Amino acid sequence: MAKPQEDIVDTQADDALSEDALADESVQAEQAEMDPLAVLAEVQAEFEEERTQMRDRLMRALADLENSRKRGEKDRREAALYGGTKLARDLLPVYDNLNRALELVDEDTKSRSKGLVEGLELTLRELVNIFARHGIEKLAPEIGEEFDPHLHEAMFEAPVPETKAGQIIQVLNVGFRLHEQLLRPAQVGVSSTPAG
Repeated sequence: MAKPQEDIVDTQADDALSEDALADESVQAEQAEMDPLAVLAEVQAEFEEERTQMRDRLMRALADLENSRKRGEKDRREAALYGGTKLARDLLPVYDNLNRALELVDEDTKSRSKGLVEGLELTLRELVNIFARHGIEKLAPEIGEEFDPHLHEAMFEAPVPETKAGQIIQVLNVGFRLHEQLLRPAQVGVSSTPAG
């Protein structure tokens, strides 16, 4: 019998605690309702926090927009400058073949086929003019120049007396670049350390 009475006392104590908690909450709610300045300050703090977050989002969105604009502008400039790179590379063998054909022409062929030789020369000259109009420049290193791996491709290396290691000793094929972009390196022979 003692146990049921203890349960009743515990239940009554729990009810009393619950009533006290409810009373405290209602007192706090009444005080909050009574003090409009406190409510206003709380609401203002919430708005300030939300405004700060929105401002941060806006600034990030504006920065992203500006970065996208700059990236697009850079891409457009590069496309205008380097958009013809593939076509330019495809035209380089045409230049090489016309140049080789003209190098093989001797005086006998010139006298027999004067019109053909002049046609080849005019075609090569026009191709060079087109290259110049579009920013394609020829890289023709001189014999004795220093080898530059950014502009030249070493096809062979040979010891040559009276030269320094790394000097160009023969130009096999000229190179080309489009503005600052290398289309094809000049193919050269390079001196190694001379023997002896």
